[in-house]
Amino acid sequence: MTDLLFRADPYRRDAPARVTGHTPEGGVILDQTVFYPTGGGQPGDSGMLAWDGIEMPIATTVKGEGADVVLVPSEPLPLPAVGTHVTQHLDWERRHRHMRVHTALHLLSVVIPLPVTGGAITTEKGRLDFDMPEAPANRDVIEEALHLLIERDLPVSETWVTDAVLDSTPELVKTMSVKPPRGQGRVRLVRIGKGGDQVDLQPCGGTHVARTGEIGALRLGKIEKKGRQNRRVNVILDS
Repeated sequence: MTDLLFRADPYRRDAPARVTGHTPEGGVILDQTVFYPTGGGQPGDSGMLAWDGIEMPIATTVKGEGADVVLVPSEPLPLPAVGTHVTQHLDWERRHRHMRVHTALHLLSVVIPLPVTGGAITTEKGRLDFDMPEAPANRDVIEEALHLLIERDLPVSETWVTDAVLDSTPELVKTMSVKPPRGQGRVRLVRIGKGGDQVDLQPCGGTHVARTGEIGALRLGKIEKKGRQNRRVNVILDS
């Protein structure tokens, strides 16, 4: 079981760790990690693993068996032996852009309060697919609403609820295609705003910025038709 350091502190860039295993495909499993594994539309983190004067580039990170997180090297190289103490260095610029885009997509789901059928994140942009038979009449209104939420610099925080609480409040689940992870007895909720200024609360396992103002300059991209009842709405980071 890998301890998820990014869950407690998504801004942490480096950390020591101990190798606890390898995968048949050549991945490295650590006892704790700052690397986020692919999931919920957010790509796995990349960076570097270092030990004994050796540096191993990490191309991506994925979920392994059970609660393991697997770091995937960029190329086949001799792996650090089980028990080796290593230092992990996160590609912070890439991760931070993912955090900005991911938080922006939460705001997009506020501005367009319709069920979400899919989503994806890159370093440059993100998109949500909505159960939306007709395209929105005025895209400028959507873009302006996003800008206003960003400018309010709302705090982003997390809370945990039991599976039973989530079952009793199904309206918190906005995504139709991705269900909140179950089986641990509790589910993580991401909150944007606080008290009377709260604008969003939904299950999410990804990484986010601490305040909406950190998203920065953003613009609305294409709104595309994807099937009879689906519209894909893109948002693009301007810097």
